[in-house]
Order: sequence, then C-alpha cells, then structure tokens
Amino acid sequence: MTGPELDRLELASDADQHAASDWEKIAAAVLRKSGRLTDTDPDSLVWEKLSRTTLDGITVAPLGVPSEHAVARGPVTGHAETGWDIRPQLAGPDPKSANQAALADLENGATSLWLTLGEGLGPADLEAVLEGVYVDLAPVVLDAPTGSGGRVAAAEAYVALLRDREVAPAEGTNLGADPLADGLVEIVGLAREAGCLGAVVDATAVHDQGASDAQELGYSLAVGAAYLRALVDSGLSVDEALGLVEFRYAATAEQFPTIAKLRAARQLWARVAQLSSASEDARVQRQHVVTSRPMMSKYDPWVNMLRVTVAAFAAGVGGADAVTVLPFDSALGVPDAFGRRIARNTSSLLIAESHVAKVADPAGGSYAVERLTDDLARAGWAEFGRIEAAGGIVAALADGSLAARISEVVSRRDTEIARRKRPLTGVSEFPNLGEALPARAATPAADAVRRYGAPFEALRDEPAAAPVFLATMGTVAAHTARATFASNLFAAGGIAVDAAGATADVAAVIAAYSGQAVVCLAGTDAAYAEWGSDLVAALRDAGARHIILAGLPSSLGRGEIAVDDSCAVGVDALAFLTRTREHLS
Repeated sequence: MTGPELDRLELASDADQHAASDWEKIAAAVLRKSGRLTDTDPDSLVWEKLSRTTLDGITVAPLGVPSEHAVARGPVTGHAETGWDIRPQLAGPDPKSANQAALADLENGATSLWLTLGEGLGPADLEAVLEGVYVDLAPVVLDAPTGSGGRVAAAEAYVALLRDREVAPAEGTNLGADPLADGLVEIVGLAREAGCLGAVVDATAVHDQGASDAQELGYSLAVGAAYLRALVDSGLSVDEALGLVEFRYAATAEQFPTIAKLRAARQLWARVAQLSSASEDARVQRQHVVTSRPMMSKYDPWVNMLRVTVAAFAAGVGGADAVTVLPFDSALGVPDAFGRRIARNTSSLLIAESHVAKVADPAGGSYAVERLTDDLARAGWAEFGRIEAAGGIVAALADGSLAARISEVVSRRDTEIARRKRPLTGVSEFPNLGEALPARAATPAADAVRRYGAPFEALRDEPAAAPVFLATMGTVAAHTARATFASNLFAAGGIAVDAAGATADVAAVIAAYSGQAVVCLAGTDAAYAEWGSDLVAALRDAGARHIILAGLPSSLGRGEIAVDDSCAVGVDALAFLTRTREHLS
C-alpha cells in the first residue's frame, strides 16, 4: 500500500463509534448468562461486578474510559538497545559453587550479579567467588548481613579486589550499604572513591513481610529520605547523594499493579528529590526489581515459572533498570543449574524474542494504567506521610506502627486466600496430590519468607490423611460440578477422595462405600431433596462418622439433611480442611 493510499484509508467509521452504555449492555449480557447478574439488574452494574479492589483499597476497573482524572506519563528509562540488566542472585552455599554459578550465568545471558553474603559466603570469599569474573564489565551488587561490620567489611573487600586487579568497577556496581544500618557514610565514601554506587533502598524487606504495594512505596520513600538526610549531614550535596543509590522493589504476578507501582515509584522519588532541591537530572530513580518471594509456592513449583514470567514482563514494561528472576525452585532450597538457567532465560526471551524492551513505557497513555499509577502514587505518598508523622522510618519501625499496618494487610490477604478469593494455582486451587517434589539442598533463605500459600502448604506437609468417600449422586453429568469442586478443595488440604462414580440410588452408593470415616455428598439440589436424607441415614448405619454436603445447605433447609458440615464457594477453606483432617485422624 502506497503513502497516498494510506492517507485515504479510514480505520474507523461512524458505525465504529460506541458509547460506554453499548459496552455495558454487551458485558451485562455475558454476566447474565453466567448468573452474575439477574434480568432485573441494571447494565451499569457490570462496573462493580468486573472491578476488583486491591489490598490498598484501590479499585481496578475492567475498562479504562478517558476522563479529566487521567494522569501524565511518569519518568521512564528506556532499554531499547540492550534490554534491562539481567541480574541473577548468588547466595552460596559455598565459594566454589557460587563461582561456578556466576560463570555459568554470565556466559549464558546474565549481565550483572547480585551477590548475597552470609549464607556460606563472607567478605573473605569475594576473590574466590569472583574468580574469572570480569568485574570491570559485569556489575556486582553486594548484599551483606547487617551488624558486626559485615557490610563495611564486604565493601572494603570488594574495593580491595578492584584495586588488586587494577580495574574500575563496571557501571551499575553497588557496594550495597543499608541506609538504616551502621556504616552507611563509610561505605558511601568507599563507593565514591571506587567510582560506583554505594547504597540500596530495599523495599522487598517489607514486601516479604506481607506489605501492600502502597506500603512498599511509602517505606521506600521513607528509607530514601533517611538516606538523603544522613548523607547530606555528612557533607554530600543532594545531587551527589542521589547519584549513589538504587531502589529495589518486588514484582508479582499481578501484572498491572506491578507496572503501576514501578511507574509510581519513579514519580514519587522524583517528587522527593524535587522537594530536596535536587537538579532535574538527579531526580531519576534507578530500579532493581526482583520477582516476589512470597508469591512462590513450594508445592507444584513448576507453576512458579509462569508466575515469574508474568512478574518479569511487568517489571520490564514498568521500566526496571535491572531484573532478578528468582529460580522456580527457590522455595524448596538451593536452586539447581536448571532452575537458574530457566530464570535467566526468562528475561532473555522477553528481551530478545518478545521485544518487550524495545519501547519505553509501553503502558504509558493507557488510561487504566495511568489511573492505577496515580492511585498507587497517592496511596504510597499517604503511607510515606504516616511514617514521617511517626518521626521517620526508624521511629515507625521502633514503635510498631508500620508493622501494625502491614499486619492488617496480611490479615486481609490471608482471609482472601483462605476463602480462595485470591487463588493460588497448584496450592489452594488445582493441587497435584501425586506430585514428587524435586529435591533441593536446604537453605535458610527458603524458609525466611512467609509465602502466601504457607497455611495450605502446612496442611500438605502433614502426614497424608485418610481419603474421603465422595458419595456422588446420580449420573456423571449430574454430579460432576460439585464432585470436582469438592475433590479440588480436599486436595488443597492434602486429602484424597474415593468416588462412588455414577449411581442411581442409595443402594448403589452404599455398594461403593468401604467404611471411610468422612463422607462428602455430591449431587444436584434435586437429588439432595429426593434421596439425600435416606442416603445420610444409610451411610451412618454403614459406619460414616462425619458427613459433609457439597453445596449450600441453606438452599434445602439444614434440618432436611442431617449433615455435619458443608462446603461451597466462599467457604473458609483452611478452617474447613483443618476440621475435616481432624475427623479423618
């Protein structure tokens, strides 16, 4: 097609113009078919039905409609030429293993290293860990234990290594000072001498405790403000201090909140810098983004590959300068070579094959993302204000006010997970009871984070429970919906089922029954009403001690079928499974 032809091409006609009410009508028709709307509900109710609310109380709408509240694009960092920095984490378990992993990573796509000391590695091991690593080409970010001079010793050892090799550190190298720990000014001084970054504001510290996105943002701003105050008091200018720090955030499988959080973080930090009288060029925030540790599952760990892929995509789209994709088997212990390879190749694929890094801020201009960015920025700034009102981050940590707010979020999240309103694939939903978990060497890091699925995983960790007899009533077509729901629910607690199969009456079910202590009825409401009471009586006579109804007994009248418990959508699955396991023992 030639240029003139393109000029005459009409991509939209008057017939293609639609109002919001047109979309509401179509969406409402779909929701009515699924039972989520009744015939008398107004079409406009689709907004409420299809929207969801984050743990920060922010509404995420199903569709963006431009309005006067849309916000401008935030500052971004583009990576069109090389993509983001692919930064795997090294964390032991010994110098030789860490060195082998480092070389394998750098030879196969990694562009920097995040070196965590304290898990079998110390400052004295830096030379051995980095043997064969061209530290003038590959940035190294240090992460050493706080206290006993660990971070200072690590920084001194790394600067000595650079001096011995007579090389300058690669751009992006960071000595990893903690703004809230002793040694900040000393480490930053070493960084200025060596010509590299000196500190990391690590917001994953509160994310790993269960903080919301807004709390993570507010915490990072408060720690960043404490960092600026300390360095300016030591004699540095604001611009000098800003040029020596990097921020670390978590990326989850909740794609759009992650994108918005990273965009909001840059806007907020630019505002802090502006209020600190920094020059415009110094207001850019460097971001190192790590796929979330709490979102990882120990059971069905293969699903973690999908989680970290979505998270890494969101980190890249959100404009992260460096991305660490944690290996899928991290929750089990020390990741093996396969796990590390898949992790680093996730970024490589997104950059080289999916071309995610070709466009700076590809989500910018989308009303939904812009609105979510603005909402998160406002919520993050409010959290920052609460921390500052408490006297700053050190005071807020000491008086427990920040921890109390995080605990409230953790409680809400736990409730949603327990009721499976926030499903965890492979853990609370669609678990694989027959799986054989890959063996990994134990590491303290695997148990240092309370994973979102930890309560369900704790049930799975218990000795295998005796199976539940699934008293399926009627044909397969009639009972399959509730039987599948119940089987999936029981499996989330490590409980298998023995199903009766297709049955026609009480006698057929009893013929399939083999004395299990716990029985779950699964059938239609019509079957329950017709022969449910007779079946319950026959099962009790046959030895059943605890009988459960799959469905809502309120629809029948609890007195009509004398069951002991019930399960339906919205049930507190953890409480239900705990009760059930008690009756199985």
